[in-house]
Amino acid sequence: MTEEFIFGKLSDGTPVRAAKLSNKNGMCLTVLDYGATVQSLIVPNAAGKPIDVVLGYESAQEYEENDAYLGAVVGRVGNRIGGAAFSLGGKTYTLAKNDGANTLHGGTRGFDKRTWDLCCGENEIVLHRVSPDGEEGYPGNLDVQVRYALGEDNVLTIAYTATSDADTVVNLTNHSYFNLDGGGSVLNHKLTIGAERFLENDNGCLPTGKFLSVAGTPFDFREEKVIGRDICQENEQLRCGSGYDHNYVLSGGTAAILRGAESGLCMRVTTDLPGMQFYSGNFLTPRRGKGGQQIDYRYGICLETQLFPNGLQFWGFPSPILHAGEQMYSETSFAFTAE
Repeated sequence: MTEEFIFGKLSDGTPVRAAKLSNKNGMCLTVLDYGATVQSLIVPNAAGKPIDVVLGYESAQEYEENDAYLGAVVGRVGNRIGGAAFSLGGKTYTLAKNDGANTLHGGTRGFDKRTWDLCCGENEIVLHRVSPDGEEGYPGNLDVQVRYALGEDNVLTIAYTATSDADTVVNLTNHSYFNLDGGGSVLNHKLTIGAERFLENDNGCLPTGKFLSVAGTPFDFREEKVIGRDICQENEQLRCGSGYDHNYVLSGGTAAILRGAESGLCMRVTTDLPGMQFYSGNFLTPRRGKGGQQIDYRYGICLETQLFPNGLQFWGFPSPILHAGEQMYSETSFAFTAE
């Protein structure tokens, strides 16, 4: 079942539309046309108590004014591009430096700060926009569609499709912050990540091109462990990210399993993408969220499925190049169970 409504207005008076999608089990997804943003994702626990498992804001202007990317689709290129520039087809493209010397999540006004066309189907919400040639410095008119589908099996699937009329670069992901208890620190959540390697970062959280083994490090989540167990260890990579903010090289199969500490909710992540950025909310600052929910340091984690960050810089990284006339497609699913 779907329902459309006006969520609020931006500072210039532009209305922000929302769509709500629910299934027979009481799971309910709310998506905004601003940023193609997941504003709410309610999942009942085993006792039937509804729990909103993503961080979000109460008003449209809070999404407009804040830069934590809560629930948004980020692009054209999610994550970081080193030096805020890249070369393609013999030409260098200069981008905005919005993360030190680098470009982060598409630039100063990426996809998270754009209004998308929104339409609803019986069990899906579809958002579409054309990013014009030169937007944020990227080449080509990029036609992008994001489809959110909610199944009766409590599986949320996000599918991304993109085409361009010129060679360009694309790396789309969703930046939802998950908290399966509905609030409080996520350091007591349990996490499994299906990866034996992760990418080394420099001091700016930019991959160096080196693959590191998780074995014997705080980054080893091959067996389930509490997120906060090793996060304060003396470790150079943890220092670089002020905690976990690293791309994992997925082994295939299940990308991640997250379990709440109190709710009994479990989320299983699967994807056709090769990487996943695990970000432990290290730069979240105190503010009020929706429904009185508190947003604070490490109150949510991101599991951003993606191509590897800074992918044009290193041989052996999956290429983010989308050639003119070709189609980019990927999908990621989040399956919820109550225990």
